Amino acid sequence: MKYPITQDLSRTQWRQLIRQKRQSLSQEEQEAAGLELLEQIKQLSNITDAHNIALYLSSDGEIDTQPTINWLWQQGKQVLLPVLHPFSKGHLLFLKYHANSPICHNKYGIVEPKLDQTQVCPVSNIDIIFTPLVAFDPTGQRLGMGGGYYDRTLETWFNTGRGATPIGLAHQCQQVEHLPSQHWDIPLPIIVTPKQAWHWDINNRVR
Repeated sequence: MKYPITQDLSRTQWRQLIRQKRQSLSQEEQEAAGLELLEQIKQLSNITDAHNIALYLSSDGEIDTQPTINWLWQQGKQVLLPVLHPFSKGHLLFLKYHANSPICHNKYGIVEPKLDQTQVCPVSNIDIIFTPLVAFDPTGQRLGMGGGYYDRTLETWFNTGRGATPIGLAHQCQQVEHLPSQHWDIPLPIIVTPKQAWHWDINNRVR
């Protein structure tokens, strides 16, 4: 199989390259990709029984998650969004998100719900965590922005197999042949693009 990009680059170089590629997509391409992504998500078997589903508001050229959020609301699902933990550095909280939820910008300039302790949902109660990523490879390895927020969130799931199922979301152009990894990186069991949903078994082998 031929992959979109095959250079042997550092993690920082990968971030720069792939962010540039996704930022270069036109508004029309972004809208089409978001709708195609939703059609792939609708086919995921674990969506039906899930109730608490964490997503994120797209930024920096990330694939548009709003069509998926709207559809999940229509299905009666509880949508959750990540918020930077105010007291535990490098960690996330997940808040219930509704169409009228007040939002703000965090220290990275990313839109998130305004912190309200009454809306916090424990990670142990979440069924699916749709996870942002910068790049991914054919082993399910994910490259994030470098803050480690999702790696920390998913650590318990990775070590025990229990808890929310993480599912990565990406444009086709974010797939690369091989990513350099660190011991703290959490690979994903499912990654969804507008054209395909990739699945890996517990040993991270492609099914």
